[in-house]
Amino acid sequence: MKLATHGSPLDSPTRWTARFPARAVLPRRRRLPGATVLGALAASVPLLVAAVAGTAQAATAPPGTARPTLLSVDPYTNSYSAHKTEVEPSTFSYGSTIVSAFQVGRVFIGASANIGWATSVNGGRTWLHGFMPGSTINAKPPGTYARGSDASVAYDARDHEWLVSWLGAPSITSNSVVDVVVSRSRDGIHWTAPVPIAQRNEFLDKNWTTCDNSPASRFYGNCYTEFEDPSENDLIFMSTSTDGGATWDKLTNPAGMPHGLGGQPVVQPGGTVIVPIEVETGNQVTISSFISVDGGQSWTAPVPIAVADYHTSAANIRNGDVLPSARIDGAGNVYVVWTDCRFEPGCDANDIVLSSSANGLTWTAPARIPLDPVGSMVDHF
Repeated sequence: MKLATHGSPLDSPTRWTARFPARAVLPRRRRLPGATVLGALAASVPLLVAAVAGTAQAATAPPGTARPTLLSVDPYTNSYSAHKTEVEPSTFSYGSTIVSAFQVGRVFIGASANIGWATSVNGGRTWLHGFMPGSTINAKPPGTYARGSDASVAYDARDHEWLVSWLGAPSITSNSVVDVVVSRSRDGIHWTAPVPIAQRNEFLDKNWTTCDNSPASRFYGNCYTEFEDPSENDLIFMSTSTDGGATWDKLTNPAGMPHGLGGQPVVQPGGTVIVPIEVETGNQVTISSFISVDGGQSWTAPVPIAVADYHTSAANIRNGDVLPSARIDGAGNVYVVWTDCRFEPGCDANDIVLSSSANGLTWTAPARIPLDPVGSMVDHF
């Protein structure tokens, strides 16, 4: 079972000034929180990451109840965070182990004081929690980064390694340099200091990591991370690890050097990697996908799934815009959802729409998920 939610960018609020009139062409922008839709594509874990206490303390969920369980509370007191905040969890399960990672002590210009974790080894009945070591200057022991953001959890079944990739910002006040790094754990509880995935002395963003966990695949154990470089107009990058995330290959770009946001790689049982993503081409934004059939050595050019059609929500709320969320089933069918107004009269509200593919190259036409009646004016994101 695969569970994942992935959060927003490490971004300055000044990057959020451009907004989108209804049915207008979407300009380039940074990712917004809350774009992930699980629905029927993945079960959900009762996770309440609220405003955190101690390290590695257990939280118990009463059997037979649906009440949320408090897993973690922000313990930090650094001056540049808004405290008692924990946001943007990413969650992955393998067997009876569930690992969630999230930002702790959100910072106004983006990111947080540290990356926290919460782990259950018995299917969510009890939990341990703590904070990444050697990560930021607030960690114990302290690391070199001032802030951390965008945690993405994956598991490498061949190498028995849990991975949390995240963004590390050396500066408290600037996002001009942001690295992509990964913390590793054999049990989801004891974590290493981070190792680099990508360091370009530029602002990197939107990391998402997944691993090939199919023993039948000739690339079994490979792990893949996608991210973008806003310093180069959101140039898309991929990196591959073949040793449980300890080291990462040189960075590669999909064919044609495309620009985009928020790719989420998934891996088919035979080893083909499919990356649904928002792609920017001139003044047009499409939901697209690209693939690799050689274990991440090369990547195709993106193929379009659909042109984005989007309605600006009331009060310009940060709602995820058209950034896609992708899942894969056991047979290798890929499902991608995003926010879209094409089915609403006058594009006056957004629905959640879905497209699917068996190969990442041809996709079904977008279908509306009927959460509310057409014309209800209820915005979905």
